[in-house]
Amino acid sequence: MKLISEPSIPVKIQKMKERVRWNHSSIVSRLIDQTSMVLDDGRDDSPEFSFMVIGDTGTKSHYGEHPQRKIAELMLRGRDSCRFVLHTGDVIYTVGSHEYYSSNFIEPYREFLEGGENPKSIRYDRMVFNLPILPVLGNHDYYDVPLMYRLLTGTTQPLRRMFGYKDIEIGWHGSYQGNAYAKAFLDYLNAIPSLSELERHLDTHYTAKTDTGRCLRYQPGHFTRLPNRYYTFRYGGIDFFALDSNTFNEPLPLAATKEGEINRRELEKRRREIDQEESEILRICVDAERLVDRHRLNPDIPKQAEQLDELSAKLEEINQIKLDIEKQLTSDKSSAIDFEQLEWLKQRLIESWHNSDVRGRIIYFHHPPYVTENSKWHQAETLAVRRHLRACFDAVALQVGSLTQGRSIVDLILNGHAHCFEYLRTADTGYADSHINCIISGGSGHFPRRQRQEGTELMETFEEIDGSPTRKIADSLLFVGREGYKPHRRLPYSFVRIDVQSGSPPKFIIRPFVAERVGENWCDRAMDAFVI
Repeated sequence: MKLISEPSIPVKIQKMKERVRWNHSSIVSRLIDQTSMVLDDGRDDSPEFSFMVIGDTGTKSHYGEHPQRKIAELMLRGRDSCRFVLHTGDVIYTVGSHEYYSSNFIEPYREFLEGGENPKSIRYDRMVFNLPILPVLGNHDYYDVPLMYRLLTGTTQPLRRMFGYKDIEIGWHGSYQGNAYAKAFLDYLNAIPSLSELERHLDTHYTAKTDTGRCLRYQPGHFTRLPNRYYTFRYGGIDFFALDSNTFNEPLPLAATKEGEINRRELEKRRREIDQEESEILRICVDAERLVDRHRLNPDIPKQAEQLDELSAKLEEINQIKLDIEKQLTSDKSSAIDFEQLEWLKQRLIESWHNSDVRGRIIYFHHPPYVTENSKWHQAETLAVRRHLRACFDAVALQVGSLTQGRSIVDLILNGHAHCFEYLRTADTGYADSHINCIISGGSGHFPRRQRQEGTELMETFEEIDGSPTRKIADSLLFVGREGYKPHRRLPYSFVRIDVQSGSPPKFIIRPFVAERVGENWCDRAMDAFVI
């Protein structure tokens, strides 16, 4: 069964360029930088400020409760003291469809939106934030629905009879290659019908200025669009870089060697095993359907909802494993990588290090390069993202030389994708990604996952002639994910608040917040803050 499909990297890049009219003559003539923005809230000069980080959010209610809503209620307690919210991707599950924005984003975060007292009246492509929510694209925000007959017939039919079509969050639409996300968050210039209207729009909203030219002015409560799928802004002397990791996560092609052929056979074996596991889940679905007198599971009845959650979460994990295996099997030397974005990041980091007004750097994107959540560390995408990010950092380090004065290339990396909260710190990797603090905030709504059994030390195998080929590259210092087993299972949903301190280099106070379901009850778990 193939519930989801994913567009190729060239398609992702081209479609997003079309939506923002990338390098249109009217944009070029006005010397507009489409990758920069100014967050104009009148307080961006203050060296001490706070912001929140959420990720992997856009899901339905569970057990008659909405995990996202529990998180949003915790966020509201500190909303007035925070300047913005960073979203690490997967805004909407399962396929980024516009039909779920109302129930799975607007409704749970209604107090963060103008007109939120009547959330059903807010169009997903007309959201105005009173506290900016600044996202990056997750893989689910790009996912699509395959041919409809594959969803409504064949092996999926028992699942759909039991769960009901809407309850597994596939819906009747996909993301249309990221189009729903673009309409919700990007400055969708392609929708402006005439040249005169486009020029008037640019002259109205692209009035801010940076070192790289004119750029979009983001004003809370007024204009909420972002300039591009990847972008940068400066706040309180900190440069923030938002990336689209979906376009540089392609695995390396399998080598045309004996070892490569062995790897291919192992992947094909794993794919057969995962197909069998999926078939077993479908068999359980059919048996369960009979046990409930041929009525579908009710997500508002706790015991039935718990079974539904576990099965649907497992099916989603299976589909992600399938996609990862498929990418490895089909990757070849002609696979496209978004070198344009990576070159942009390299140049902007170099410029940032040469700017004496900048005292720190934070990067946020979806796929974590370092993670111990059990479904993510072994994915080929994880290694691909780490490899490309490391090469970029190495190139920056070569250019800036002693300017870093022993500091890491970036102060903090923020990610989602892994359904947990995790704090990691890289070791001496032998490269420019050494000694970096990493926070994963991907537990803000979707079903939490466990930490891997292999432990908290992350090891990597390098293709080196001298020395040990395997060495430690990171340590997991704190992990908050699913724990225990029924009836004592704990499901912690989370977000993090980050307080930026004055000074150069800056200090960051990390404050995790957790709303936890234990059995059939919800409670807030107290978490200690820590300084990095």
